[in-house]
Amino acid sequence: MPKQYRRFRDISTSEKILNTVFLLTIGLGYLMALVNLYYTHQGRDGKRGLSIDDIVIMYHGSTTQSRLGAAINGIMEPNLKYKSDKEVILKWIQDGAEQPAYEQQIAPILNRDCIHCHNPAANPSLPNLTHYAGVAEVAHKGGASTPALVRVSHIHLFGIAFILFFIGKIFLLCDMNIYVKRVALVIPFFAMLLDVVSWFVTKHISEFAYVVVLSGALMGLSMGVQILMSVYQMWFYQKD
Repeated sequence: MPKQYRRFRDISTSEKILNTVFLLTIGLGYLMALVNLYYTHQGRDGKRGLSIDDIVIMYHGSTTQSRLGAAINGIMEPNLKYKSDKEVILKWIQDGAEQPAYEQQIAPILNRDCIHCHNPAANPSLPNLTHYAGVAEVAHKGGASTPALVRVSHIHLFGIAFILFFIGKIFLLCDMNIYVKRVALVIPFFAMLLDVVSWFVTKHISEFAYVVVLSGALMGLSMGVQILMSVYQMWFYQKD
């Protein structure tokens, strides 16, 4: 007699409800993460909206200006209380972004207008503008530093891996071709790893920014398919 595996028809209504609210909550959380991603990275090239140039500047850096300069000229300019502060920051960057001038002129501006978002406690994925070392990373031309990428990537890998594991555990109960299911389970993990690796590669090869976008899209799409397929089979799928 062939071995029987649990499917959605074998679980109780209470378990179905628990699985469904979990999946829908994760789905909503992922949509909010995409919105946060948009507002975090858009405008780095000085233009409204998220573009491939914003991703290049984030990881590889700009050939024309620093990340801080691009932000002050673009999306972050409205956050400055006084318009004249923009010229003060840009002149400091142009003069070499030295620490003595930072302590006297730049730190008071950033402490007043920027660090409520740009601090590790509020958002670890944003540049840390609470001290000179963090500001210097974005004041000079170049993308994200290797220590910053390591810090964000380990948080990303730990957090997303747990989410994909629990989504996959529920998706296992779907009634479908076993080989298709096995491939579907692996794809989001593969896409997540490719996404993180592509951050480090893009730091040295700007064209790899397209891989960052595609791998992130693949992870989101594959995770979304698992969520939708699981919810559908829990409540609407019938098999004789």
